Amino acid sequence: MVSNPVHGLPFLPGTSFKDSTKTAFHRSQTLGYRNGYAIVRRPTVGIGGDRLQVNQLSQAELDELANKAPILTYGEPKQAPPADFIPAHVAFDKKVLKFDAYFQEDVPISTEEQYRIRQVNIYYYLEDDSMSVIEPVVENSGIPQGKLIRRQRLAKNDVGDHYHWKDLNRGINITIYGKTFRIVDCDQFTQIFLESQGIELNPPEKMALDPYTELRKRPLRKYVTPSNFDQLKQFLTFDKQVLRFYAIWDDRDSMFGECRAYIIHYYLMDDTVEIREVHERNDGRDPFPLLMNRQRMPKVLVENAKNFPQCVLEISDHEVLEWFTAKDFIVGKPLTILGRTFFIYDCDPFTRQYYKEKFGIADLPPVDVSKQEPPPVKQELPPYNGYGLVEDSAQNCFALIPKAPKKDVIKMLVNDNKVLRYLAALESPIPEDKNRRFIFSYFLATDMISIFEPPVRNSGIIGGKYLGRTRVVKPHSSVDNPIYYSPGDFFIGAVIEVFGHRFVILDTDEYVLKYMESNPAQYSPEALSSVQSLIQKREAPASKLENKQTEEDPGVQELEALIDAIQKQLKDYSCKDNIREAFQTCDKEASGYVDRETFFKICESFNVPIDDSLVKELIRICSHGEGKINYYNFVRAFSN
Repeated sequence: MVSNPVHGLPFLPGTSFKDSTKTAFHRSQTLGYRNGYAIVRRPTVGIGGDRLQVNQLSQAELDELANKAPILTYGEPKQAPPADFIPAHVAFDKKVLKFDAYFQEDVPISTEEQYRIRQVNIYYYLEDDSMSVIEPVVENSGIPQGKLIRRQRLAKNDVGDHYHWKDLNRGINITIYGKTFRIVDCDQFTQIFLESQGIELNPPEKMALDPYTELRKRPLRKYVTPSNFDQLKQFLTFDKQVLRFYAIWDDRDSMFGECRAYIIHYYLMDDTVEIREVHERNDGRDPFPLLMNRQRMPKVLVENAKNFPQCVLEISDHEVLEWFTAKDFIVGKPLTILGRTFFIYDCDPFTRQYYKEKFGIADLPPVDVSKQEPPPVKQELPPYNGYGLVEDSAQNCFALIPKAPKKDVIKMLVNDNKVLRYLAALESPIPEDKNRRFIFSYFLATDMISIFEPPVRNSGIIGGKYLGRTRVVKPHSSVDNPIYYSPGDFFIGAVIEVFGHRFVILDTDEYVLKYMESNPAQYSPEALSSVQSLIQKREAPASKLENKQTEEDPGVQELEALIDAIQKQLKDYSCKDNIREAFQTCDKEASGYVDRETFFKICESFNVPIDDSLVKELIRICSHGEGKINYYNFVRAFSN
């Protein structure tokens, strides 16, 4: 092992020596991996594996160096002077972007061209973001050219945004004042400017050419020698031989279109076609016999013949690849001639014989194209408008002058003057409505309902007619198909909803009970049981009261005499029939007794003369020991 000759020499200024025996100069690795991620690690040895010098600074000195600001040593840094402001009209003065574009203009009147291509230059002025459109002037063009759009800021959308140079590019369409311009290319300055601003330009496109201008540049048509086809022989052979086909043109899919009949004649002598109209008597059309004059009809045109002026010049063999011949007219197949599609449904006997001999088609059955009556349109009624009954509103759709709907006369004759009456209470959270009573009248002849509220004196509510005669619709029924209330819906305890108001049936008259017994099929078991319970309640208090009076009151003769005397004395009293109903309404338990306060309140409302001596004696006899009064015997004195 060779020892280092410079080992141990002092490292004084000017006396530093290089170790000539050192051969390793590699640096230690400062990157490592932990859990699959690359991390930085501090090297443990220096270059060539030498030991690193230990940092001799203390932690306090390291903190001081870390917190030391260089501004204390070198002073405040000097700020760079601001750049000079250059306005846009100076920076972009005389800098204009130029784009080559074109737009298509329709020519609806001309017979020589359908549209026109007009080439324009679009200029964008960077100094104020304005634009102008200029069309190069073509001499003797007959079109106003030059400046199409003067220099101005152009709107990009309805919001109010204007076009910017960032919106312009090659191969895009821009719309200016309703015209769509196609940008195809730009000049060199525009390309350099847009690329310097980071805009990726689309590849340039070819400028569209005007078809009419290109057609004018073509050379004149040259005539060629006619073919050696002997037309004279065809004329002499097939003279006066005509194929007749019967066809229709069905145009009913378009507005005001119809199916019309035609006769197609094919002349074998010169292969010409003629289309005749078939007129019917009083069809309202002008008597023009021909839809198309006799002429040769092209079947396939050459590609360039689409722009041929057919309205001015006749089409020759140079513009046609194939003409219509006799083999194109087949019975049962459609045929398109000059944009109209004809359906051939039949031909004459000579035509059938010709096809059999010429083409070997023996059978050409006719096709039935007779007009078929369209299926009847189902009449649907419009939705109900809410006025009157549904039957009345429906009559407006059946005739111009509406008539009243038909009535069931037999039902009206059988049920004439038959009325079912019910006593009902209003179901309402308002305290004033709890004591209100209503009389429902159901008319069996018309199934109508009327509601009457008996007036009660000093009640604060005006009684009288509450609802006129009308048919009431059940809740939760559809408007177009309403379900009305029937007699089976009225029974004791039933809830009847009339135009948003709910009523509870409390009582019925004797006629309703007899009607329900004679027509039990119209009522449910619940309704029948409610009526039976009502009859039992009415009979129980009466029998109980009679037995009680017979047992407890020995002076029955005295009571009867007193009742007779009161009836003779008050024979002109006007409210006799309503007193019993008032007492029964207050006696919800049907016990035959009411308290003294309710008794005198009812007597006061009906102006009963309670100060009379006979009436006072009757009240004393009918009084009960528990503070109640038996109104049964009391009402007998005021009834018929």
